Amino acid sequence: MCDVAFLLITFFMLTTTLQRPKTMDLFLPKDVDNPEEQNKVKESQALTILVGEKNKIYYYEGTGENVSKDPVNLLKPSTYDLQSGIGKVISDKWKSVIQNSGGRDSMIVIIKPTDSSSYNNVVTLLDDMNIYSVKKYALVDISDNDKKLIDIKEQGQPQANANAAQ
Repeated sequence: MCDVAFLLITFFMLTTTLQRPKTMDLFLPKDVDNPEEQNKVKESQALTILVGEKNKIYYYEGTGENVSKDPVNLLKPSTYDLQSGIGKVISDKWKSVIQNSGGRDSMIVIIKPTDSSSYNNVVTLLDDMNIYSVKKYALVDISDNDKKLIDIKEQGQPQANANAAQ
């Protein structure tokens, strides 16, 4: 009986698959001293996602040069839903970039979490990049201008009042 038990244990140990590690490969760019040497992003190929507090998420198309002109209309809220929320936004932008630019790898997503955003929400967005096969994405510190845009959007102020406040 011991021989049969030993053979069964050995058989099951050798035929079972071990759990694979759940990690994501990240490729980090080199640090450069000169800002002109950094990679530039085309406005038409970029999607910027702002991760706010209390599971709030905002996005705008481009790198943000035109958003400060009309933040109430250009900065759009979303949800973390894959079918109707940020997943649909990523999918639509990806299709648009493929049609206009002709390349599958030319889209870049810029993720900017705030100091009060949750770690879980950032990991969810990184998972979405993997789900939608986005090859180029960057996790960037949020700028003061983006924080102001979120405040303006949450307050719903018209742009004239926002400019007067500055």
